[in-house]
Amino acid sequence: MHKLILPLVTAALLASTAWAMAAGELTYVVNNESAKYDPGTTAETFAAPIIGNTFEGLVRFDKAGEIVPALAEKWEVSEDGLTYTFHLRDAKWSDGKPVVAGDFVYAWTRVLDPATGAMNSAMLYPIVGAEEHYNAAGKGDISVSAPDDKTLTFTLKARVPYMMQLLTYTTFFPVREDVVAADPEGWTRNPATFIGTGPFRVTEFNAGESVVFEKNPNYYDAAAVSLDKLTFRLIPDPATALAAMEAGDVDGIEAVPAPEIPRLSVESDAFMVVPALGTTYAFFNPAQKPLDDVRVRKALSMAIDREEIVEFVLQSADIPAMGVVPPGMIVDGQEFTEGRDTFGLAPTAEVEGAKALLAEAGYPDGKGFPDTVFVTYSSPPIEKLLEAIQQMWKKNLNIDVKIQASEWQVFYPEVQKVQYQIAQMGWGADYPHPMTFLDNFVTGSPNNLAGWSNAEYDADIAAAKATGDEAESLKDMRAAEAIMMNEHIILPQYHRNNYMMMSPKVTGFWRSTLNVPYFRDAQITE
Repeated sequence: MHKLILPLVTAALLASTAWAMAAGELTYVVNNESAKYDPGTTAETFAAPIIGNTFEGLVRFDKAGEIVPALAEKWEVSEDGLTYTFHLRDAKWSDGKPVVAGDFVYAWTRVLDPATGAMNSAMLYPIVGAEEHYNAAGKGDISVSAPDDKTLTFTLKARVPYMMQLLTYTTFFPVREDVVAADPEGWTRNPATFIGTGPFRVTEFNAGESVVFEKNPNYYDAAAVSLDKLTFRLIPDPATALAAMEAGDVDGIEAVPAPEIPRLSVESDAFMVVPALGTTYAFFNPAQKPLDDVRVRKALSMAIDREEIVEFVLQSADIPAMGVVPPGMIVDGQEFTEGRDTFGLAPTAEVEGAKALLAEAGYPDGKGFPDTVFVTYSSPPIEKLLEAIQQMWKKNLNIDVKIQASEWQVFYPEVQKVQYQIAQMGWGADYPHPMTFLDNFVTGSPNNLAGWSNAEYDADIAAAKATGDEAESLKDMRAAEAIMMNEHIILPQYHRNNYMMMSPKVTGFWRSTLNVPYFRDAQITE
């Protein structure tokens, strides 16, 4: 049911809509403008649409979420899973110069120089010598080399089962030394120097207004690119963007206002729901009464109606969550969540079972239930969500839980100290692999905000990382999730989606679960 991209099949396109696209030209609305388009140093989500269409690395994801060749046409991994060797195709930069393996060596070494200010340097730390190089202010040997212009090799300190997924990140993209050295601060803001390796190249940067692209004739697979011109138009207000979409002035918008989701899901076949590889949940603190009893934690989780939350509180097409890992994570060709246990939970409230557990824990019909506070960060939609959960607990368990909201700057430090009973949080994927969620619950992880520790869980995660067999890794990760979920350390609420629109005349467009819209294969049909 859940695909990498899940369009809502809707009734009919509004008959009055006249799509504005000309042949080979497409206009897409973005709501935010990034301050930085340097693929090696930025961590800004808002830069992803530009970088994702102008740069490629060794490998890329296809629409089905599979790793496919990009600048590398083939590769080998040593039997111990530590040494990777990539063989580059005859690719060119957008100005026509050849892409060479040394471009990757330069780019990765640059990321590992603290003076560069790269935000995701740690993503390269699995490589032998990388972390030491960074800590030595950009000095020391790194196990990355280019034996010749067509060969790139590197060695890891330990096996990383999701290394290929990491290589799709912008941090691992090549940049050209002559271009960067000539204008270190401004090269990504000038179309003449914003030299990339992707299917499009920038022709205009119009600050506060738009970014305009043209097909990159030097792209290695230029024959597959149909669009001649692509414009990203900046409209900060989603309501204004929607008005432009419905007037036919633009062909796609990256977000729609939440109140319009129910209407658009019925009226427009341009409306799309894109899974966001994110899960919204709350932490239970197992060191605080009454949450120190797993029966209480499970009862609280069983007593909420996730379908009601999605349909009537959020008024969205988000997915009720019974686990921490969201749909869309593929390991060994399998959807991680396929056939997963529900851990005693259901999309709707399991009232009788929840009441029985609470009575078992010593609180029959809620009697004697201690004062309990559910803390959250100040956010009207989240506070509305928590009020709905509060009412469900009152109705189904006859308990009163207080909600306490504070600004993020106050809320988060307290949660990090694990000084709460129940705390609203959540997680969005850093890379498209279950480990981006599961790694957060190992003993001592800075993101383990419940302070929970389980030796069996830690062992399963370690085993999942150590094996070279993806089927075994999948088995170990599923076992680990089951341990954590059966302990009910979190209160899973829903798996998040992005809500956008794209003209039904556009085929081949897709938006990844990591929030990158891809126009490489987009075509306009009549």
